[in-house]
Amino acid sequence: QVQLVESGGGLVQAGGSLRLSCAASGSIFSIDVMAWYRQAPGKQRELVAAITGGGSTNYADSVKERFTISRVNAENTVYLQMNSLKPEDTAVYYCNADRIYTPNRVVRHTWGQGTQVTVST
Repeated sequence: QVQLVESGGGLVQAGGSLRLSCAASGSIFSIDVMAWYRQAPGKQRELVAAITGGGSTNYADSVKERFTISRVNAENTVYLQMNSLKPEDTAVYYCNADRIYTPNRVVRHTWGQGTQVTVST
């Protein structure tokens, strides 16, 4: 069984920084695209940033130049460095793995439990 576990959320003042981590556990050969999503109260879940196994990245326009996604394939871990945080970044942040390759099967669309990020004014 594979799972994703996030950490690093918390309360920060506007203009501050946080670094989120997401580690995949289980018997894993490799992982395709890993991504961060977020969901604010009353809003739909939205893509924040994504990264392929080869390191290609994609960002939502609202976080470009402020957030950086990275990963360590050997550790099955993805990070989200968030700088210049704004109150509108407040949300629950979820880690996602598109395809996780295990010895027995390919696990699709795996989500973490979410971590709260709150940015105060």
